[in-house]
Amino acid sequence: GALPAVASANPFLPAPGHVFAGVTGGLEVGQFTRLTHKHPPVFQLFTTWGEPTQWIFDRARAARSRPMLSISTNFGGNSQERITPAAIAAGRGDEYLRALNRDIAATGEIVYLRPLAEMDGYWNPYCAYGANGRSRGASHSTAAFRRAWKRLVLIVRGGRLSTLNSRLGHLGLAPVQGAHADLARPRVAFLWMPQVAGAPDTRANSPRAYWPGSRYVDWVGTDFYSKFPNFTGLERFYRAYAGKPFAFGEWAMWDADRPAFVRQLFSWAARRSSVRMLLYNQGNNERGPFRLFRFPASTQALRSILSSSRFSAFSP
Repeated sequence: GALPAVASANPFLPAPGHVFAGVTGGLEVGQFTRLTHKHPPVFQLFTTWGEPTQWIFDRARAARSRPMLSISTNFGGNSQERITPAAIAAGRGDEYLRALNRDIAATGEIVYLRPLAEMDGYWNPYCAYGANGRSRGASHSTAAFRRAWKRLVLIVRGGRLSTLNSRLGHLGLAPVQGAHADLARPRVAFLWMPQVAGAPDTRANSPRAYWPGSRYVDWVGTDFYSKFPNFTGLERFYRAYAGKPFAFGEWAMWDADRPAFVRQLFSWAARRSSVRMLLYNQGNNERGPFRLFRFPASTQALRSILSSSRFSAFSP
C-alpha cells in the first residue's frame, strides 16, 4: 500500500533561467569575489562526520551565501575513518544525523548537503573498492553505501517519527536511534556526486552501483578539473541522469593556465539546461594550487563569463 509521505524533497534551484556560480573550500569568499567581480551565491565548506556544523553556517552567513556542507567520513589523506557505510546504515551514526537535522532547521535557511562525495574514488574511505580493485568488504559494499545514503537522507529531511520509522522499516532498516519525538523539517537538498567514471574504472565500481534511487537525490553532479577534462565521460554521465538538476560540486584550474578550458566548461553547461550550479574549488589554503590568482588568463575568461546576468550574485 501507499506509504505516508515523509518531508518532501526540493532541490531549491536558482530562479528560472539562472545559474549559481559559487565557491568551494577556504574560509571566506573575498578573494574569489575580487578576482571574478561576482559574489558567490553558494558557499560550500568541507566537514567531517561527527564534527559541529555551526561554524559553517556562520561562515556562509558572513559571506551572504547559501551554505553547502560536503561531509566526509575522514579528515582527508590517511586519517582515521570515523564510521563505515554499514554502520551508518545500521543507525550507529543517527546521533550525528539528528544533530544535522536540528542544526539545519535552526538556521531557518536553505542548506545544501553533499554527503560522501566521489564515492566511486578509492581515495575515499567509503568507496567499496581499493585502488587495486579489491573489495573493501561488506562494511564498505556499494549496497551498504546505498542503504547508508537512504537512511541519511530520510533522517536529515525529518518529519513525523512514526512515518520515518515506517519508511526505514520498509527499507529493511532499523528505526531512528535515540529519537523520542518528531524531527524538524529543514529546508535541505541532497547532492549525489560521484566521479563520472569509477577509480578503479570497473563495472562494480561505476557511479550507477552507488545510485540510491531518485527519491533520495535532489541534485546529481560531479567534480571536474582542468587537468582531467573528460568531456566525453561527462556527457555520458549527464545523459544517464537527465531528470535531475545538475551541479559541479567542485571545478577548478589545476597546473596550467587554460582559459580555453573555462570557456569549454561554461559553454558545455550553457547548452545543458539541467546544469544549475558550478562551484569553484579554491581549496582550503589561501595560497593553494587551485587559487585563481595563479591563473590570470583563466580568471579573465571566468570574469567575462560571470558578468552575464544569468549568474545570480545572491540566492533568492
